[in-house]
Amino acid sequence: MAKKPVNHGTAWTPAQEQQLRREAAGNTPTPVIGIHLQRTPNAVQAKASELGVSLKPTNQSPYGTKRR
Repeated sequence: MAKKPVNHGTAWTPAQEQQLRREAAGNTPTPVIGIHLQRTPNAVQAKASELGVSLKPTNQSPYGTKRR
C-alpha cells in the first residue's frame, strides 16, 4: 500500500490555501502542488474546487486549435 502524505486527514491552513492559489495562478501542475503541500493530487483538486480556484493551464491552446 502507498505511503500517506504527512498532512493526510488534517485541516488546510490559511497559509496552505494561499500557497495553492499562488501556485495555481502560476500554472504549476497539480501533482507538483501536491508535493509542495504534502497532499495528494486528489486533495489538491478537491480543495481548489472548494475555493473556486482553476487548475487548468492558461498557457496552452485548446485541443484541435493548433495549426498544422
